Amino acid sequence: MREFRAAVEARDEAAIEALLADDVRFTSPVAFTPYDGKHITAAILRAVMRVMGDDFEYVREFVGTDEHDHALEFRSVVAGKQISGCDFIHVNDDGRIDDLMVMVRPLSSANALAEAMGAQFDRIVAEATAAAQNDEPR
Repeated sequence: MREFRAAVEARDEAAIEALLADDVRFTSPVAFTPYDGKHITAAILRAVMRVMGDDFEYVREFVGTDEHDHALEFRSVVAGKQISGCDFIHVNDDGRIDDLMVMVRPLSSANALAEAMGAQFDRIVAEATAAAQNDEPR
């Protein structure tokens, strides 16, 4: 999806989060269980930007025949290892991302990503929890 790609390339965290549906499902390349919800997904994506830094770039984009499915191929460096991957995105009828699955290769880079993201996990949970508490009615 072009809007997501532009937001990521601009490192615009607010724009990225605005594109997520409240019930978005994020499937990580390094965790078995998917993560459900806008707050945790946004926190994970912020962590990914910290981990991949300025080396991250999208190199190709594919759009499905119904405009709801997209694939964005990317490259980056994590812990000195070249990583290639793809963001598979599904957009709901409201134009919001309701499914985001990431796949990466090679295995050595996936392992480096898992380690780097693991180091971010406490911060991810804290950010998601704070955002959810800010959404609760007072």
